Amino acid sequence: MAPPAAHRPARPSRSSGGGEPALPAPRPPVYETPVLRAGDRYDLEPDADCDGVEFDGTDLAGGSGRGATLLGCVLRGCRLDETDLGRARLIDSLLTGVRGVGTDLAEATLRDTEVLDARLGGVQLSAARLDRVRVRGGRIDYLNLRQARLTDVVFEDCVLVEPDFSGSRLERVAFPGSELRGADLAGTTLRDVDLRGAARLEVARGVAELAGAVVSPAQLLELAPALAAATGLRVLP
Repeated sequence: MAPPAAHRPARPSRSSGGGEPALPAPRPPVYETPVLRAGDRYDLEPDADCDGVEFDGTDLAGGSGRGATLLGCVLRGCRLDETDLGRARLIDSLLTGVRGVGTDLAEATLRDTEVLDARLGGVQLSAARLDRVRVRGGRIDYLNLRQARLTDVVFEDCVLVEPDFSGSRLERVAFPGSELRGADLAGTTLRDVDLRGAARLEVARGVAELAGAVVSPAQLLELAPALAAATGLRVLP
């Protein structure tokens, strides 16, 4: 049986001064880890209903749980190479120490879920919906979140290499301690997105789409050349 999920208290919203309202903080995931039964790769199949199943070190590479519902499940140290979880529903669940390349979660729903210390590459989350999700630690390369919708999502102390948010909608999303390397924000819609805590902020495309986000003064200075280029502003001595 997995230990109860640990929930960090939400970081308080900070006023920007001058009487401006504080930025709403993302609401954390809320779930309880139930009594779990041990599962194996045969529990994950298309349109399956997995309720309270623990996949501990299970090799799910190449498997398909397309359209499956994982309710109150734990995936611990599992291999997810080319695993098809398209249109799956992960609710009240915990993924910790998962590894894999090419995991497909396109059009999936993640709600009240935590992803801890993941090492993933080429994850497909296009047109997915994430509500009250925390991604903490680990590294995700080439994360595809095109046309996705993220509400109350925190990326904490993780490394995101060339994440693609193009065409997505982000509301109450924060990146405390995380690195965003070469992020694509083209066509995004942002609302109450807090970038101030990001340890590294690199925007490859869509810097002009940052309306609705909050950055620190130091980050603004770093973004100034890209902002000037995007708006056609000429800076002359």
